[in-house]
Amino acid sequence: MIATPDRTPLPREFFDRPVLDVAPDLLGRILVRTTPDGPIALRLTEVEAYDGADDPGSHAYRGRTARNGVMFGPPGHVYVYFTYGMWFCMNLVCGPEGKASAVLLRAGEIIEGAELARTRRLSARNDKELAKGPARLATALDVDRSLDGTDACTSGATPLKVLAGTPVPRDQVRNGPRTGVAGDGGNGDIHPWRFWIANDPTVSPYRAHVPRRRRS
Repeated sequence: MIATPDRTPLPREFFDRPVLDVAPDLLGRILVRTTPDGPIALRLTEVEAYDGADDPGSHAYRGRTARNGVMFGPPGHVYVYFTYGMWFCMNLVCGPEGKASAVLLRAGEIIEGAELARTRRLSARNDKELAKGPARLATALDVDRSLDGTDACTSGATPLKVLAGTPVPRDQVRNGPRTGVAGDGGNGDIHPWRFWIANDPTVSPYRAHVPRRRRS
């Protein structure tokens, strides 16, 4: 018998921990996005950790900017960024305030509101592809920069909240190099900070970093 997921919102203390503790512990948790058209709930199946000033792959590696300011704020807030001139990606800030660490939400399984998610992901061939990748996840949940800085741990109404769900046993968690990050996946897998649920069909495919060629 499958246990009913715990609908208790995660407290701020959950996120006020080192990013490498928070990231794998987010697997199996439920992200609820409340929209004017109705709610969408997603079970997290893949994430990546980014460790601020200690991590060359992090947006905060070179310090605070207008773009990454939310990463330096209190844990439990949402950091949304725009990439490649067309996509949004969503992160959850963690660690002590000022540390600027965050977890990128890479993939998940839509467990409620799939019909609404489908209207935003018309190219998805099936429901397993609705949130299979960080840009797809944000698109399916109607996430954009207007949600940057949202407090996902507030006790009041909020457009984004993270529920306890059903934590994944550690023997079912896998980790490896982050997708498309320079240095990861190279000699010794420098930052094997991508975490996912083993054999879950919603997990996105791994792609190594490909350096951009300079124009001659």
